[in-house]
Amino acid sequence: MDNIIATTTDNRFRVRLVPDEYARNPREDFDHLAHVITIDTHLGQYAHIDKDGGPFAEAWDRVSWNRWRGVAIFTRWARIFHGAIVIESRPARGPVSLWYLLREDAEDLGMLPEAYLDAERTEYEAWAEGDVYGYIVEEAVDWLRADADDTMSTWEEVDSCWGHYGYGWAAAQARAALEAHTSKTMLAA
Repeated sequence: MDNIIATTTDNRFRVRLVPDEYARNPREDFDHLAHVITIDTHLGQYAHIDKDGGPFAEAWDRVSWNRWRGVAIFTRWARIFHGAIVIESRPARGPVSLWYLLREDAEDLGMLPEAYLDAERTEYEAWAEGDVYGYIVEEAVDWLRADADDTMSTWEEVDSCWGHYGYGWAAAQARAALEAHTSKTMLAA
């Protein structure tokens, strides 16, 4: 499914979004500060988000038996004794998990640690749900047949970029790329 999201006023350039079917798992492909403990894989239907669960995995194992209070106990313990930030994720589809950031990792972020932790979670969940896109900037090219007066127009790719997690982010980057390309074209003319 291709989705044309913007076209220039002269109809000479357009940008479209295409699902990125070969997107890599961001937890395996990029460096991350957050650690993730997968709580419930729905009887093995889902894979663990992080294989080891990070430095607090053993602590989680000690309280995980308590289905009703385990998350609250773990979150409070991590916050009080280690200054960690913990968020719980319960997506509609996917494993229930605890995402946490250690105090020493959060000190030099330059942003709110909660926002950073939520951004990593959002990026992973976008990948897990197939919400990853690439954009393609195209130019209308007119063709004139040499032996007749027939003409036709086709769309030729002039720029593309893949691996944008989340539709909103991908659409914003695609529009910016279209504007940058048309600005560059106008300057060259």
